[in-house]
Formats: sequence, structure tokens, C-alpha cells
Amino acid sequence: MTTTPQTTAHEKARASSTGLDMISSFDAATRQGLADDNTLLSLYNLCEQLGIQDKLLHLDSDITITTGFDIGRRAPTAGTIGLLLSNNQDQPVTLASITPNGNTKPLIIDRMQPSAFIIGTLDSGNEIIAIDDPLADVVKLAYYLIADNVTLLVSLDKRLFNSMVSHFAEVYPVTIFTTLDKKDKVCKPFKGENVKAVITVFDVMLQLQNGATYANILADSDTTILDLQAEIWGTPEPLANDPSKPTPYPIEAFTGLLQHVVKAVAHYTQAPTAIAGQCVLGALAHMGQRFIDAPMGHGHMPTSLILITEGESGSGKSQAMGLTHFKIREYEKQLYADYLIELSSWENNKASLKGKELADFLEDNPKPQNPKTMFKEATIEPILDKFIDGSISNASWTTDEAAQFFNGHTMKGDTAGNALSSLTTLYSDGEVSRLRSQKSAYATPHTDAYNVRMTLLLQGQRVILEPALADPVMNGQGFLARALIACPEDLRGQRVWNDEKRNNDSPYDNPHLIDYWARCQSLLDPSPANLPNDSIGAPKRIKMQWADNQTKQVFTDFKQAIENRQAQGQPLEYLKAYASRMAENASRIASLMAFFEGRKAITTDDIKRAFMLVEYSTSERLRYLDATPKGEQNDSEKLSSWLVDKARGKNPPILNKSFVSQNAPNTLRGKKLNSLLDDLESMGHVRLESEGRRRLVCINPKLINE
Repeated sequence: MTTTPQTTAHEKARASSTGLDMISSFDAATRQGLADDNTLLSLYNLCEQLGIQDKLLHLDSDITITTGFDIGRRAPTAGTIGLLLSNNQDQPVTLASITPNGNTKPLIIDRMQPSAFIIGTLDSGNEIIAIDDPLADVVKLAYYLIADNVTLLVSLDKRLFNSMVSHFAEVYPVTIFTTLDKKDKVCKPFKGENVKAVITVFDVMLQLQNGATYANILADSDTTILDLQAEIWGTPEPLANDPSKPTPYPIEAFTGLLQHVVKAVAHYTQAPTAIAGQCVLGALAHMGQRFIDAPMGHGHMPTSLILITEGESGSGKSQAMGLTHFKIREYEKQLYADYLIELSSWENNKASLKGKELADFLEDNPKPQNPKTMFKEATIEPILDKFIDGSISNASWTTDEAAQFFNGHTMKGDTAGNALSSLTTLYSDGEVSRLRSQKSAYATPHTDAYNVRMTLLLQGQRVILEPALADPVMNGQGFLARALIACPEDLRGQRVWNDEKRNNDSPYDNPHLIDYWARCQSLLDPSPANLPNDSIGAPKRIKMQWADNQTKQVFTDFKQAIENRQAQGQPLEYLKAYASRMAENASRIASLMAFFEGRKAITTDDIKRAFMLVEYSTSERLRYLDATPKGEQNDSEKLSSWLVDKARGKNPPILNKSFVSQNAPNTLRGKKLNSLLDDLESMGHVRLESEGRRRLVCINPKLINE
């Protein structure tokens, strides 16, 4: 229908108007004006019952469309009934024209406006159900549901249904109906939106007509209710692993004599195999770093190691270290005894000299230096000074009391960053740089040391290690990224002390340990022909080589596999700094194993076994901070719980990152917060997104609904 040439000026104005002006220019429909259209009459009665009958209008003229693709077109609306369509703020935005008793589809005047014919009230207390059935079916359905605090969103054009649902889901939870056979097609467009799908075996209308109530349908065992907002999220992973399930230690990474030694140390001390293995690696690094460098890329690097091992008091740490470092300690004692004799002789010779004779003596006979290279109780600065003054070129900090290192004065306050930076440079490059004020009591013209080495074997209780491994400075400076970490099972309560055979079996009679100590002695005090040093100047070290191209290829294949595991969504995505050091540590370990056996080339078997130990350490690093004592929450759990609590009731559950930064519990703020959010994102608890200049923390809806 179109307007006739006799259209009035009022009608012309109405036809050309838009928006609310257009809608308000039409009169409300009356029951008499609906003729004998049963569907419209039923809808009118329903709307009257709800007090919204003014949503039906009598359209007495054609409407000129002024928006969208049909702009300028005259819509044939004269003599039709208009249904008032509203947006998600319940504001009228356009009309749907319906011809009474006609077979034509409803005509939406402005299809660009997201809208719906709303039967009921937009209220968070009502369940809001979106329907795309024909109007006649919608009206029937409404009569069944209206008593259940339900509001219907009616899309009068199936092609606009999805946009309607998405529009209203921005403000309210929206329910849609579908059957099992249509589930994927109907639900897929709303994955991740605030939409709930009620999936039934039979059509909902049929079930209602057969006497079922809406409550019956929802409670039916064949009905599935799917939260589509949560569907886009995976199931959040547990944030606390069971601390009683450590990674199995790869004893097969050691072969020959070394494997026998690891087993023997674990047997005699009744300590976990991991403690014995870490102590053996510490001994190898202390001895080997003096003589060899490990291949990496087109060059070589030190074979020093950083080993951090958890062990509670009485777990066998001291005893294990005593056996693996037995010959090293004896060697250190002998060197110290010789030093004391030499120092006494030097002081006696100096005592009677004066003037020029004393000056000549001191120039030709420098004061003997303490040869100590294995430290247990120290601070970092004096050790670095010994490198710089040339008294040592190789050392290790080897202790079963890690608090000496982590809680020492140097690791507290502003000095920690500088100390860790010095240690990481020493580990990676074998260099030390330390500049003192020339006015201080410790003034020295020496500021740098090159080609020096230091290994750290730190064993301690969880109460010492846990804060250290979570420390943002230690992580940020890259110190922990270089460490090989072990957190083995606690065997206390499982050990046997009253077995006669065990008590009569001395480790000092064990043939494998005897062979091991003999080998250590030969490495600590090699014959002059085997010394890879110049007689004058800094030590020269053997550059270990790959045995062949196949070995080098195996190494690079492992390195590539580690690289791939750092990609988005992969296991090492949030442990990149640590992962990037895995290949380096493997090369160092493989070099030390070959060195112990008297070889100068690394075999394919060496590198494969070295990567077993690196993978073990990586698994321990991934699980360590989450292994919280039962009944306690770790920091990740605390933050997740806080985020869920603050996001509850928000739709969707999103918080501004600035709000989180300012209001999270004090113990979780600062630099730690970003690390914790990264952990939560990797475990599927949150997503960090950007919206313009705002950073958002999106919380997994599955956590809200738990």
C-alpha cells in the first residue's frame, strides 16, 4: 500500500519524520482496529494484561525510511498494525509493520537498529528469553511462560535474531531455546556472550502444550543448560598442585660410575635421589669449571651451575653433600694447611726486614693468598673481591643452609639487584666488575676480573626458598632463570635406622664411592701434563666440542623444541626467561659429564641425558610455587578468589586493571601483581585485554558460577 494523492499535510509530515517523532505521531491500536486477526487480538489482550498495550500502534500512512540501506524508500505501512520495537535500554527505536490477516512477513522499518518487541519488563529479576518463532507461536508461548517472571524478546525477522540477542546480552543475561539436533548451529554465534542455552530433546512449545511447566522442563534429566559465556573459556586449572607429588627424578640421566654414586649417596644418607643428584652435579661443576668450557652457538661458555634444592631440616642434605664433596673438602683442607705454613714462613721472613730490604722482599714475595675456593658462610662481595684481586679464579658457594645466601645482608634492600646482576654476569660470561671509591678503606686499583668461574649449590628449607623463588628481583634479574631447581619428596617418617646390615655398611667401604673419590682427586690435583693452563697468567680451559654433526643436530633439535613450547598457549609461554636457559644448562651438564669421564667431546647420549635433568628442573620450577601446604592459599589462589568476589554480579565479569592494581590485597600488589596475573591467565582464570587505552581483567565466568 502507498499513500494516495490526497494525502494530508499532517500525514506527509508523519511519513517523513524519523525516530521517536515518527513513533509518537501514531495512535495506539484498539481492539476493534485489529479486525478479526486472532494472533494480534491475543497479543493485544496479553499486552493489556501486562499494562503495555501501547506497544501496538495503528499505522494510518506509509512511512518514508530515512536510515539504513533502504533510505528514501516509502514503506507500505498504511492500514497496518505497528509493533513498537525497543533497544536494550527499553527505549523505542523503530517499528515492525504487520498486516492484519495478511500472509506477508512483518516489515521492520529500520533494520539497522538492534531491537526487539519486548513482552514483559526488562528487569534483572526476570528471566529474559529471546524467541525467533513466528508471532503466532510467540504469543502462545508467552501465555505459558508469563507467570514465571519471564520477559520475552521477540525477533520478527530470523535474520536479525543473532544481533538482537547479542545486543540485549550486553546488559542482561539472555536465555535461548534450542533442540539437541540444532545445538551447535544455534549456540555457536553466542559463544563467549552472556547467553544461556536451554537445550531440550523436544520442542519447548510441545512440552508446554503437553502439560509440562517451565520449571519441569528445566529440571528434566534430558534438558541441558549451557552457559555460553563460559563456553569460550576452558576449565580453569587448579592453582595449587599437590606438594606430595614431585616430579620423578631421572636417575637414568646418569650412567656408569656417576649413576652408582647417586644411588649410593641416596642409600647411605636415606635422602631423596634428587638431593643426591644435585650434590653430584654441584661437585662436578666445582671441579670441572676450572678446566673446561661448554659449547654454545659459535662460541663457548662457563660450565658453572646454579643448583637450588629444597630439603627440610634433617632430610639428609648435609650428609649427601658430605659424601659427594668428600674429596673436595679434603683437598681444600690440605691447601689451607699448606697456606698456613707458607704464611707463617712469609711473616717470619718479613719480620726481621726493614727499609729497602723489606720493600724488595714484598715486591718479590707477595703475601700468600688464602686458597679457599668452597664457601659456606660468606657474603657475595668478599668473594667477588677475591676474584678481582686475583687470589682465586674458581669458586663455589656450597651450603646446606641456603639462608646464608638468600637472607644474607647483600640480598636485602637496595644491594640485592647489583649483587644478582654481578652473579648472573659471572655465571654467563665469567666476568666480575666492581668499582670502589678510592677514598674508602677498601680502595683498590683493581676493578675487573675475567675468565673466572663460580658455582652455587644452595640447599635449604621451603620457608627459605619459597619467598626467594617468588622474589620479583631474583626473577627479574635473571638469577632464578639460570638455576636448576629440585623440590623432592620428604622421606622423613619413611626411613629405617635400626637395620643391622645397613648400620654395618659404611659408605667409606663402598667400591663405587671409592672409585668416585679417586677420580675426584685426579681432577682436583691433575698431573702437570694434564693441566690445561699456562704456566703464567690466567687459566686456559679446554673448549669442549660436539663429537660429530649428529650430536650438534640433536642439541639444536632439543633447543628448537623448547623454543616451540614458549609460543602462545604452550606450556612454557609464561616461563620464557627460564626456558631460554634450558639449552645452556644442558650443554654445561653434558660437558661436565664428559669431562668426568676424561673426554673432550660431547656425545649424543651425553646431551640427551643432560636434557633429562634440565626437563626435570623445568617441571619442578613450573609446579614449585603452587605446591602450597594443605589448607592454605598461595598468592595465585588469593588473587583469583579476590577477583571473583569483586566481579560477582558484573555482566560480563570484567574489572579495570587500574582498579585491581589499586585495590587488590596489599601483599599482592606492586611488581608481584603482574606476575600473578600472568600466572592466572596461563591457568585459564583470567584474560588480560585492551579496550582503547584501558587494560581489562576478564574473569572466567566458570569461576563466578562455581
